[in-house]
Amino acid sequence: MSKNALKKVMDHAQAGIEVRRSFFDAQAGTLVEIARVMAKSLTKGGKVMFCGNGGSAADSQHLAAEFVNRFLMERPPLPALALTTDTSILTAIGNDYGFELVFKKQVQALGRPGDVLVGLSTSGASLNVIHALRAARDRGLVTVGLMGAVGGEMLPLCDYALCVPSKSTPVIQELHISAGHMICHIVDHFLFEAVLELDPAAEQAD
Repeated sequence: MSKNALKKVMDHAQAGIEVRRSFFDAQAGTLVEIARVMAKSLTKGGKVMFCGNGGSAADSQHLAAEFVNRFLMERPPLPALALTTDTSILTAIGNDYGFELVFKKQVQALGRPGDVLVGLSTSGASLNVIHALRAARDRGLVTVGLMGAVGGEMLPLCDYALCVPSKSTPVIQELHISAGHMICHIVDHFLFEAVLELDPAAEQAD
């Protein structure tokens, strides 16, 4: 058994545990509000769109699939899409206008007021995600950012921000997917288990 290799595993695990606890302690309320906003959008015929690069592109596709297929409960498909998947669109925009616009032009084409755009970036500095968030703001979409500790340039463009308190890209990405799973879980809760909770005033009246 390699003690050095084992220590690397346990150090990463411990860092993840500490960041996970800190993140959910601080962000649980924001997670619920994001899920509430998404659920309200979906009830009005809206959709949720995701974008990011590299691992965040994979996370975008993962989370869109949780909406369209299902998360934990059996329920109808929910409209969501990742803006990272159509190679013809991505390469056409990248070739003609530049990679920084590959998400923006899709938001301009597909986004409608009341839709939700989720941008994922561990640095908060991904230029194509920043352009997409600006376009979403211009078109009346709700903007959500999943970022690392500092938030970066994305932060002021997000109506709702989830910043993972870490500088480790793997830890940040692991928390992004955990946060995404919880958002899916709570959206399902609002839509199919406790519809009345979509209205905070009604919740307080109870």
